[in-house]
Amino acid sequence: MIKVVVVDDSAFMRKAISTMLKKDPGIEVVGIARNGQEGLDMVRKLDPDVVTMDIEMPVMDGLTALRHIMMEMPRPVIMVSSLTTEGAEATLKAMDYGAVDFISKQLSKVSLDIVKIEKDLQSKVRAVARKRTQMTRLAALQRPRKFKKPVKEITPASGRLIRDIVAIGVSTGGPPAVQKVLSDLPENFPGSILVAQHMPGAFTGPFAKRLNDSTGLNVKEAENGDQIRPGWVYIAPGGSHLKINQKVSRIDVLVSSEPADALYKPSVNVLFSSVADGVGKRALGVVLTGMGSDGLLGARDLKARGGLLLAQSEDSCVVYGMPKAVVEDGLVDQVVDLEDMSVMINACLYESNIQQAG
Repeated sequence: MIKVVVVDDSAFMRKAISTMLKKDPGIEVVGIARNGQEGLDMVRKLDPDVVTMDIEMPVMDGLTALRHIMMEMPRPVIMVSSLTTEGAEATLKAMDYGAVDFISKQLSKVSLDIVKIEKDLQSKVRAVARKRTQMTRLAALQRPRKFKKPVKEITPASGRLIRDIVAIGVSTGGPPAVQKVLSDLPENFPGSILVAQHMPGAFTGPFAKRLNDSTGLNVKEAENGDQIRPGWVYIAPGGSHLKINQKVSRIDVLVSSEPADALYKPSVNVLFSSVADGVGKRALGVVLTGMGSDGLLGARDLKARGGLLLAQSEDSCVVYGMPKAVVEDGLVDQVVDLEDMSVMINACLYESNIQQAG
């Protein structure tokens, strides 16, 4: 049984989250707390496998409680977030502190989707519970830099640039992982990076701003018609797909609602397939931590067009779902720890001895 403590100052949310979790026979709600202090005391006493944590609470807020948990007894914490700019910024800060994921607080407004939300919550709890024993190591791996690092130029020993478009697909546990990778890339990075992170629309703008402020690269939420430039990172807007439009002398960003029936918006499959069609062997795909298998179909397209593919290692993932799917399909050229991912990305842009899979 997976033991969960639910922490929220809203009686409605405590009831809703607890009820949804209890419907899974493999999950037991062992404690329900009304504020961060109560929640912290319950975590110390009941030793749960997973905690769901509200952010704004009396007595002790969720960020303070989270920091105590991660310092004293690290374990997976899922934040309960409002879909507002303020909620997004607080949730991203929580991920800096070690939270692994978040769920929407707007349950009362989406009653028609309650079954989907229920299954998503249960899946997240089951997925992150497996990583409890690795939380201390993961927190160290994903700790982002607070300030832009000094300009550090890297001259590749192998010379000729043969790839210049990097497509990154990521989901659960993604924000700290993406921040880690981008922070470690050189400021003279010669490629352009496109990121499809499963995230609501209210979150992607603050996420892009946070990355722009904390890495040495130029990061923005992608807008339709943006001209792709070296050293720039384009974050797919939540609720839309990110594609590229290859023109005669440049590549433009295409933000689209199609395909409308995609399971995720943004979809990693859509991004990878678009990059494969647009630039073929000039592309490098990177699959980071995440639940499910989004990215698998797009990775097949990317490999068929001559692109390279990297996947994050199981030990360094919060959830080894998306990387596992492409690894087990035999598509991956290299499995890489998060700590080493930026070095490998930089190396893959140049002529090298990496043997392609397939």
